[in-house]
Amino acid sequence: MSEEPDTPQTRMARLILALRSQGVTDPRVLDAIEKTPRELFTPDLFKERAFEDSALPIACGQTISQPFIVGLMTQALTIEPRARVLEIGTGSGYQAAVLSKMARLVYTVERYRTLMQEAESRFKALGLTNIITKFGDGGEGWAEQAPFDRIMVTAAAPEEPKKLLAQLKPNGVLVAPIGKGPVQSLRRYAGDGQGGFKVELLGDVRFVPLLDGVAREL
Repeated sequence: MSEEPDTPQTRMARLILALRSQGVTDPRVLDAIEKTPRELFTPDLFKERAFEDSALPIACGQTISQPFIVGLMTQALTIEPRARVLEIGTGSGYQAAVLSKMARLVYTVERYRTLMQEAESRFKALGLTNIITKFGDGGEGWAEQAPFDRIMVTAAAPEEPKKLLAQLKPNGVLVAPIGKGPVQSLRRYAGDGQGGFKVELLGDVRFVPLLDGVAREL
């Protein structure tokens, strides 16, 4: 019996099976991940590892998130097709690209101009026209476009992100890693429609910190 050929398609199939076995079971989430070519968002040095279920380094000291974490956070948002989603921390653009396949519009904010420009080029190359980018301070959100149906924060906030929660619709959902240490708590905030939130703990994660302001780049 011959071995299965090692192609991008078979690697992706193995990754999807691994995600499903870890609890990412929403068919729309798995379909969005399967249709997003992670290798296009991965630096050349790490392209051979693009289908691994692991975080990988990108420019500016940032990372492209582990596919399991991408799947877990996307699933926790419970995105509806007409949703407007805000992402804090564009990074490589991979997470925004996954979100774009599930939501009507994705707004994404990045504090590193280099990362923003590279992500924009990837979005254009893939024909992702429903992603709107902004170079700015992610901790401030995007008040001009608020309120949002869903908000995802892909950097660790030191405490409850009140400014971002204020930009949610009354029944909106925000998912973010919270904590100051090397290990943070991934939390899901679900609006109760009356200004309060039900908070669910989703497990321990490791994210780069959410920093104030925009980065000065040489």
